[in-house]
Amino acid sequence: MSFKIVVLAKQVPDTRNVGKDAMKADGTVNRAALPAIFNPEDLNALEFALQVKDKIEGAEVIILTMGPYRAAEIIREAMYRGADKGYLITDRKFAGSDTLATSYAISLAVKKLGSFNLLVAGRQAIDGDTAQVGPQTAEKLGIPQIAYAEKLIEVNKEEITIKRRIERGVETVSAKYPIAVTVHGSADSCRPRNAKKLMQFKHSRTLTELKNEERENAELYKSRPYLMIEEWSVADIKADVEALGLSGSPTKVKTIENVVFQAKESKSLGDSNQEVEDLMIELIDGHIIG
Repeated sequence: MSFKIVVLAKQVPDTRNVGKDAMKADGTVNRAALPAIFNPEDLNALEFALQVKDKIEGAEVIILTMGPYRAAEIIREAMYRGADKGYLITDRKFAGSDTLATSYAISLAVKKLGSFNLLVAGRQAIDGDTAQVGPQTAEKLGIPQIAYAEKLIEVNKEEITIKRRIERGVETVSAKYPIAVTVHGSADSCRPRNAKKLMQFKHSRTLTELKNEERENAELYKSRPYLMIEEWSVADIKADVEALGLSGSPTKVKTIENVVFQAKESKSLGDSNQEVEDLMIELIDGHIIG
């Protein structure tokens, strides 16, 4: 029996370049106005999954992402780093989904993949910062979960042991499979691209991408079926349309405000320890820290 690891990943707008057009009038993100990147903590999750793969012979890492057809780029990026294959959940009916609708769709896609041992996701995505999709997906799948994973301690085909980050320190926990794990940003950074994997998967495409690119080398994909990235629609995962998109999303954005941080005052400190102690007392008394 093979050991199957499913990694949930997301292509997100680069929030380092947020401008006035970053949000639409209905409170959803204007993704077309921002460059798209691999969600940072999902890269930590990918590395966690690859470390498990390194330790378990015959383990398989599958990337699952939900988004427009251009999100296939992060599937390729994951395969360049060691993932075995990926699936893109894509359909206009998914547009506007909040965490509840997203986790519903993802849970159906995971079920379509069949039995698995480990479900791994980043703690949160930088476009929403909710940290809800991973845990909600685990709940819908009816499996236990370990949140804020920071380090893989030990793993075999029966059990996994993880160090996880908590509010005032760390703790080490063990669990049997199937299990969901959300990975903290303080975990190991993802390994770089592998040159051989890059050459192997650089022509990987979804069917939609092939149509848009008008590629003529169809024979390449017949002889190398592993290059095809499979796309799943609402119908493919047998989802209830009313539970998706805006209609299936109870989260509503009431108002949006642009916040600009400005320094109101500054203070210079000398070499005296007393000056540092006085500043700490001032910050604590003002409830700025502590």
